[in-house]
Amino acid sequence: MTQPRRLVLASSSRYRKVLLERLGLAFETGVPGVDEAPLPGETPGDTALRLAARKAQALAGRYRDALIIGSDQVAVCEGERLDKPGNYENAVRQLRTLSARAADFLTAVSVLDAASGALESRLVPCRVHFRALDEAQIDSYLRREQPYDCAASARAEGLGIALIARIETDDPSALIGLPLIALTELLGRAGLRVL
Repeated sequence: MTQPRRLVLASSSRYRKVLLERLGLAFETGVPGVDEAPLPGETPGDTALRLAARKAQALAGRYRDALIIGSDQVAVCEGERLDKPGNYENAVRQLRTLSARAADFLTAVSVLDAASGALESRLVPCRVHFRALDEAQIDSYLRREQPYDCAASARAEGLGIALIARIETDDPSALIGLPLIALTELLGRAGLRVL
């Protein structure tokens, strides 16, 4: 397979990088430096879509001939947004909130053709049902996994899978942060065939 188009992942996330590597495509990464705060009145899905597009657009000036991939994820449980916790205390609070509840992980992916300005995006929802978690389980998980850079403190590709009772989604890679099924479609529409 030849890959004539330069491909750039607009992300500093090691998780997204590992996911994109699954497709076997040559790509570069760039840090978009985008403010990820939601806008007033913005729905979680709209936030994810806006930020995915904005991340791709932020690198367009630097990679003028590339296809640029942006992605963003917003996690919500009963109306409360659950961002990256940053530390142990915040993670404990998040996992207490998630115990025996369901959370929606809304992951958006955008592909920008920097040469033409054409942009397409998809939003891939994922509903995660969490087990009932006691304090000892939460503490054990956090001390072993330290998922402080993961939305809602749940690293499903690692030990966090033990927190989960079941997952509802059309694309399991969406939960980790880059929906590869949707991305493959978007890249194809932009002229880059994965296979």
